[in-house]
Amino acid sequence: MQKILLIEDDITYSRIIRNFLEKNNFQVQSANSISQAMQLIQSNWPNLIITDYRLPDGTGLELLEQSTKNNPEINVILITNYSDIRIAVKAMKMGAFEYITKPISPDELLVTVNESLKGPVNSKSTPTNLESKGPDYVKGKSHNATKMEEFISLVAPTDLSVLILGETGTGKEYIAKKIHQNSNRRDKPFVAIDCGALSSELAGSELFGHIKGSFTGALDNKTGHFEQANGGTIFLDEVGNLGYEIQIKLLRAIEERKIRKIGANKETDIDVRIIAATNDELKSGSQDGNFREDLYHRLNEFTIDLQPLRNRKEDIKLFTTHFIHQSNLKLARNVSDIDAEVERIFMEYSWPGNLRELKNIVRRAVLLCKNKIITKDLLPQDLLEYKQESETNVFDYKNNLVIQEKEMIDKVLKEVRFNKSKASQLLGMDRKTLYNKMEKYGLK
Repeated sequence: MQKILLIEDDITYSRIIRNFLEKNNFQVQSANSISQAMQLIQSNWPNLIITDYRLPDGTGLELLEQSTKNNPEINVILITNYSDIRIAVKAMKMGAFEYITKPISPDELLVTVNESLKGPVNSKSTPTNLESKGPDYVKGKSHNATKMEEFISLVAPTDLSVLILGETGTGKEYIAKKIHQNSNRRDKPFVAIDCGALSSELAGSELFGHIKGSFTGALDNKTGHFEQANGGTIFLDEVGNLGYEIQIKLLRAIEERKIRKIGANKETDIDVRIIAATNDELKSGSQDGNFREDLYHRLNEFTIDLQPLRNRKEDIKLFTTHFIHQSNLKLARNVSDIDAEVERIFMEYSWPGNLRELKNIVRRAVLLCKNKIITKDLLPQDLLEYKQESETNVFDYKNNLVIQEKEMIDKVLKEVRFNKSKASQLLGMDRKTLYNKMEKYGLK
């Protein structure tokens, strides 16, 4: 019998979920805090973790971070309110198998649990092949989509470094793979790395490798991701999260096409094409001194700017049809379309989670649909109640955050006396991202 660890501090809600899972032949243990959950993980080793986002001693993201670091073979499902969609998308980036929103649909929960128990999710902190999990994507018909396809066709056959800009969920890794598949390196490895998941202590070892005994814990020789990608393409996602010292080593690897493993006394020749991606403004970061300007120009030989879904309204119906087809295959359903009211709602919504969010909403609706047409009663309540904000205000706020980020983090850290857990909650970021930001800004 498969063992599930459920972390939920609402006793009534926890009991409802537990009873449902036990009726479906799962063994369930409950915890109401991160500390209690970590003890149960070590003593009982569950096959799956289901955690609420808001917990008494932290957040579900903190639990996810600890679990993926210490027990990467255990999948994690995050429960969140629909209004926390950005947090849910962040959880997917951090390695969560899936997220489900409250109020929970029993059918959706059961399907998600069964899928998660088939095997561990691919982690982007390790190399992935071209079939790895990522946001599904189809060629759009909007002007922005057509322009992007032209850029891909132009740059793919070259060896130029490419910098892909775009919000979370816009399909940056898909574009990187497509460039690789249409290049002369298509028969060589494609290695994807989530730079945001690399700790400052181990980033050098992960990227460039190490020699046995070169530092405490180096029990064997390790081949780094650059060497694994030799002859092919390496994709550096969220490259702006790399620490300054690693930026120096990365620049050297690009310029000299050589790497030196930690502890090695000689260099290794490499031949890799670099594609980098970020949802941060690297250019302003290089001007502010937070990201090396010379490295920025090395990575930015060619730029592809992926537009968010809200700027590609003409493509929404096309993507929706694609995701319905995929969901039918996966869930054994026979849904054919959405009705006019749902299409209107989709067109008016701002899609902060972009394609990932659309895919999850469509899949949920397909699962719940009893007929062939998706109607608005199958959509999450928060989506129905959504009131579109002024995009100008949203982007003004984003620009202000970029300008004031260092001061804001510094102020919060001082207010909580450098308690990283409290600071990460107040700032709305996971602790690993906070550590990277602190290192970048010298806030220690």
